[in-house]
Amino acid sequence: MEYNVAVVGATGAVGKEMIKILEERNFPVKNLKLLASARSAGKKLKFKGEEVTVEELKPESFEDVDIALFSAGGDRSKQFAPEAVKRGAVVIDNSSAFRMDKKVPLVVPEVNPEDVKWHKGIIANPNCSTIQMVVALKPLYNISKIKRIVVSTYQAVSGAGTEAIEELSKQAKAILNGKEPPVPNKIPKQIAFNCVPQIDIFFDDGYTKEEHKMVNETKKIMHDDKIKVSATCVRVPVSIGHSESVNLEFEKPVSVTIAINTLKNAPGVTVIDDFKNGIYPTPVDVAGKDDVLVGRIRKDDTIENGLNLWIVGDNLRKGAALNTVQIAEVLIEKNLI
Repeated sequence: MEYNVAVVGATGAVGKEMIKILEERNFPVKNLKLLASARSAGKKLKFKGEEVTVEELKPESFEDVDIALFSAGGDRSKQFAPEAVKRGAVVIDNSSAFRMDKKVPLVVPEVNPEDVKWHKGIIANPNCSTIQMVVALKPLYNISKIKRIVVSTYQAVSGAGTEAIEELSKQAKAILNGKEPPVPNKIPKQIAFNCVPQIDIFFDDGYTKEEHKMVNETKKIMHDDKIKVSATCVRVPVSIGHSESVNLEFEKPVSVTIAINTLKNAPGVTVIDDFKNGIYPTPVDVAGKDDVLVGRIRKDDTIENGLNLWIVGDNLRKGAALNTVQIAEVLIEKNLI
């Protein structure tokens, strides 16, 4: 069986990646509809060797659409996702608009695929940094419950969109040519040759919206409100690939050997860990890959039952587009569409 699929936000970095992944995974697409803002309407993008014209996003765009993959920002999702559902489509939304809605499943297929069963037309795709972390943590959680997570992220500029990638490039070129870099626009401060410990807005408690996402989404996906999560999210001058330093405290002991063997057999995970030979994953290694890469797995002797991990993922693929398509695949697999 084939399905009519719409990609909303088709001309953005994640939207383009969605189109590519639909083709790579041979997703059963009957007709592909590409939707974006009025200024992008008329552009042509390739799918399976053919050019598809981008159409302006309107409520009536979703007539005869079975699956709508959204990556056009929270405001557009809030406006148009209900319109798509009203017309019979199942929406898989990549924005933060519905993630913490109790009526909307928040799904990572390797972690909680069963949650798709209770969708009411909308399924939320988690935040990119949350996705790669829980893919690596759930297999370990299955051995022993995790009491506490302390995570520091090193997030690529592509997480802020195509314009942020261009901003990094322009700033770096200017500095290398001895010129004053352009004024920051998409990132709060200069990102070239710098690290910026702010992703999204600050809340009154001093944490950013991105940090709150990691805390709240992890609990919802893992079905465990007792997990304590402390996050610090940092933007770094990398184009693609988020990295995370993760410190875990388990209820029971989990040895390094057990952790490595468990992760080697986990879906969506590749272990790259040979510290004696200086082998560990970096963003360069993960760009274009589907799996989350895990390395630097070591014991934390400062706490009882502690482990440290280094987790790297392609934020445009597993952190966004791939996870969205995988959710659609779960819907088909479970005959829920």
